Amino acid sequence: MDANGYSDPFVKICLKPDMGKKAKCKTQIKKKTLNPEFNEEFGYDIKHSELAKKTLDISVWDYDIGKCNDYIGGCQLGITAKGERLKHWYECLKNKDKKIERWHTLLNENHVSSD
Repeated sequence: MDANGYSDPFVKICLKPDMGKKAKCKTQIKKKTLNPEFNEEFGYDIKHSELAKKTLDISVWDYDIGKCNDYIGGCQLGITAKGERLKHWYECLKNKDKKIERWHTLLNENHVSSD
């Protein structure tokens, strides 16, 4: 949280590898909250057969005007994931064109930048 006791969080998602700018999406910034709700959808134009080889990187950031954004946490869904994240990925692959919603705990592993 910032000095004012709040945060200005937003979420970034990126489908990796080899997707370039088309793979990156960001939510809107939720101003002055420690309990944001993000109800936004993003889609990728990708063949279902190619999706199994990808990883979805999800990260949450605190927007800071005039300086680097602060990394809050994140998680990855994909073939290299473990436990519930891997189950979620398999369920998404198995149920093409169906929404599969799950909660995942954010991990606080260091990210390099928020570009």
